Amino acid sequence: MKVGILTGGGDCPGLNAVIRSVVRKGIEQYAFEFVGLRDGWRGALQNRVVPLDVSSVRGILPRGGTILGSSRTNPFQHEDGVRRVQDTLAAHDVDALVVIGGEDTLNAAAGLSGLGIDLVGVPKTIDNDVWGTDYTFGFDTAVGIATEAVDRLHTTAESHMRTLVMEVMGRHSGWLALYSGVAGGANVILVPERPFDIDEVCGWVNSRFRINYAPVVVVAEGAVPKDGKMILKDDSVDEFGHVRLSGVGEWLAREISRRTGTDARTTVLGHVQRGGTPSAFDRWLATRFGLHAVDAVKDGDFGVMVSLDGTRIVRVPLADVTGRIKTVDPSLYDEFGVFFG
Repeated sequence: MKVGILTGGGDCPGLNAVIRSVVRKGIEQYAFEFVGLRDGWRGALQNRVVPLDVSSVRGILPRGGTILGSSRTNPFQHEDGVRRVQDTLAAHDVDALVVIGGEDTLNAAAGLSGLGIDLVGVPKTIDNDVWGTDYTFGFDTAVGIATEAVDRLHTTAESHMRTLVMEVMGRHSGWLALYSGVAGGANVILVPERPFDIDEVCGWVNSRFRINYAPVVVVAEGAVPKDGKMILKDDSVDEFGHVRLSGVGEWLAREISRRTGTDARTTVLGHVQRGGTPSAFDRWLATRFGLHAVDAVKDGDFGVMVSLDGTRIVRVPLADVTGRIKTVDPSLYDEFGVFFG
């Protein structure tokens, strides 16, 4: 059997660990052949395919990014996209695909699976918002990076007695903001699941200044004020219809300064959050996902996604995952309300 591998969406620590795991086990235990599709679904559309063997994946476990490249390409948004994907697979005698990606990449995979392409999905995203799995790899690394940033911001905030607002990724879910904010001891944490009251935020800020401490605010890029709307970087959209977010941090800092009469500054972590070496946990989880994904291929169990359920790796139908986002439970967010202000 010949198996293709592709990585789609934003780069994410642990992608290479999955590729390595799939190829190593597939070759050594099942005698599979492997090829990689360059730059996600774009490679499938453009017939950009490279061979993969054990030597190709040697030494890539600790490397961030993806040796196959990635893109936010949606095959259903291109003329004859499905046929072109099928033609590429047929031209290289690819029998099945391992598709590693987040919400959008896996939604496309589910659509193609329904049209007869044999594939297995592997969930990745630093946002941890893929439905059907307790955790996605990449999330733990991003939390570590963001937490370190919060730790560093505390010292600067207190040295200058100003509010520091840190904007992190999180379009529809606030997992990254909540985990890093709690771990870093942020005084305000704002998530997309809970529209915020700017007057309440300013009250929390003022309460910190009254006890001679400077506040640190962690805000997810998709957080919105009550009676307001999502703040956008611009009006452009990608092939999955997503607008470009970023700007809520700057807006929040301006409002805090205007309403409290104190200084406030913004730090946007941006791509720093998802770059660099994966954490030990993400290497471990990505490796297990890869091992179980190639097992699903061997079993002919297609149209599924491997996922983490407690400590077990299980398979869930892709059809059950698509169109759903895993968001922060309001009760979990409320647990930490005592630390705000």
